[in-house]
Amino acid sequence: MPPLAAAAIERELSQLAAGWHLMADGTAIMREFRFRDFYRTMSFVNAVAHVANIENHHPDLEVGYNLCRVRYSTHAIGGLSENDFICAAQVDAIPAD
Repeated sequence: MPPLAAAAIERELSQLAAGWHLMADGTAIMREFRFRDFYRTMSFVNAVAHVANIENHHPDLEVGYNLCRVRYSTHAIGGLSENDFICAAQVDAIPAD
């Protein structure tokens, strides 16, 4: 399966919550989530991990005291697939604070 074309990526991206953006190289989408404290950050990370295991599609996470950056890409095809956007929408459904 080839990566999604630019027009499909823009269409899918427009359906996600505000904050998701296409990375400069065009092969991944990313969103930063901010929290009041470390506990809430880690609760969110654990919820993202649960979604990832259910979907068998795992994002790259960057975690700090009060932030988590979530990045989706389908490494097997070297770009974005529909599954990246499905998982991003599921992450959007997780309460962020």
